[in-house]
Amino acid sequence: MKKRKFEDWEFEQIQKEFGYKRYYEGFALLESWQQADEPISESEQQELMSLSKELFYNAEVWNEDELKFLFISPLVRLVNFRHAKYKIFTQRKFSAVIGEWAVNGIVDFVVADGIQNPAQPFFFLHEYKQERKRDNDPLGQLLIEMLVAQQQNEAHFPVYGCYVVGRNYFFVVLNEKEYAVSSEYDASSSDIMSIFRIFRFVKRYIETQIVV
Repeated sequence: MKKRKFEDWEFEQIQKEFGYKRYYEGFALLESWQQADEPISESEQQELMSLSKELFYNAEVWNEDELKFLFISPLVRLVNFRHAKYKIFTQRKFSAVIGEWAVNGIVDFVVADGIQNPAQPFFFLHEYKQERKRDNDPLGQLLIEMLVAQQQNEAHFPVYGCYVVGRNYFFVVLNEKEYAVSSEYDASSSDIMSIFRIFRFVKRYIETQIVV
């Protein structure tokens, strides 16, 4: 059995090792996600614009913890991933056997059912480095985490994810052995509204998959 940690995977390796195919256009699940028209209240709009402006002035100087604490955390809190049937888990260990590989690592942020520990994962947020520091492949790391979710996915529904590089957000959908990645959304611009709607879509999607 071969072993490799999440942070050591690149998306090209995942495609070759496990036979996954990436679509660069025409992936219906991603397109419908990006077109989500979730309502945003006036108070939410004001808070989003305030967060976006703060990111605009600080994206190049915040370290990773500052980015998480001062921007990502308030943003996802506004989305409101709190529910009796699912919740946010951070810095949790995940592992799985995929083919001849044993993969494992720490997941930055996952929305899943469970009380003390995540059970069925629905959505991953890979909080990557600040803008001027980039060492590994954030897409590869997110994608291998999503493959682990597939191993735990008895219903075989699509898995959603996002990785963040500074101010830029990239959204990923994995369905069976196919996936697609969005173009970047700049959270320090008016794109913040689209980012919020995309997150809200995930919340609504999760609630269609669970027994309320």
